Amino acid sequence: MDTPQVTAPPCAPSPVPGDATPSSGVIHINTRHAAGFTVIGNHLAQHRGLSLTAIGLAAHIQSLPAGARIGIKRLAERFPESETRIAAALRELEAHGYLHRSRSRLANGRVITRTISYNQPGTVAPITPTPRPKPRPSKPTAPLAPAPPAEAPQPPAPQQLPTPAPEPAPRPAPVSVSVPPPTAPRTPPPPLPQPYAPTEELRRTAAALLADLRRHAPGLILSEGDVAALVPGVVTWLERDAHPDAIRHALTADLPIPLKHPAKLVRHRITALLPPPLPGTAELTPPRRKAVVIPLQNCDGCDRAFRSPHPGHCRDCRTEQLPAA
Repeated sequence: MDTPQVTAPPCAPSPVPGDATPSSGVIHINTRHAAGFTVIGNHLAQHRGLSLTAIGLAAHIQSLPAGARIGIKRLAERFPESETRIAAALRELEAHGYLHRSRSRLANGRVITRTISYNQPGTVAPITPTPRPKPRPSKPTAPLAPAPPAEAPQPPAPQQLPTPAPEPAPRPAPVSVSVPPPTAPRTPPPPLPQPYAPTEELRRTAAALLADLRRHAPGLILSEGDVAALVPGVVTWLERDAHPDAIRHALTADLPIPLKHPAKLVRHRITALLPPPLPGTAELTPPRRKAVVIPLQNCDGCDRAFRSPHPGHCRDCRTEQLPAA
């Protein structure tokens, strides 16, 4: 009589979010796979930093069995993309941690490329320890034979040999893990050239020239901070008598496509293409040879003056002395 009777029907299960048909956009019709499928995370399928080619290539690599060859030429034969595009997609996957390629040398001297695919970037490959060998069981020792009977034959007590201590298990051999060589540190860019005696007029001209670059090259859009940082370099060009049209042509000619970092490109060109100062008039004038003045000497014979570096006789006296000799 005290047991309560439950007569209310069970509650209906709550609808699963996403089962309702949306009014617009994609509609999913999913069928559960029983075999032949690969699990791909949304961090890869919806990655914002990878191209569509890289995402599809990562999904294809993760679906392959272990030991499958995924060289660039083999992938180019399998898909319609070119080798250049496939190589770029592989570099993208390496940069984002989905792929790691290393070269190792076998015992026979052959160099191979080992490729590791990660379905989750940042994971470490598990290191399987080497199984320890089982210790060999010690052989049972045979009991010693009894001594021959004497007058009062008494069987000697069997000698108990010491039980050998078990051999220590050998340590597992270290597993060699190929570590990529460290990349060389990048050399810092050269400093921006600084003017010798900047004036307010030169600063205004340099700032206007930098802000006006986007009219001649739409990709060179510089912020106010970039313009303020690059003004000293352009002032240095103006101090060296560079014409504004020449500066504009040096900064806007042959721009790369696509242009990703306009401020860095302008800074590099200002530093790398800086012209030397114009030489003055004295530097452009060829040097003149200094005239050598020969001193005057008095002839020892006729006391007539003549030019000669050394004292002696004049020409006439030397000519008169020749026939006499």
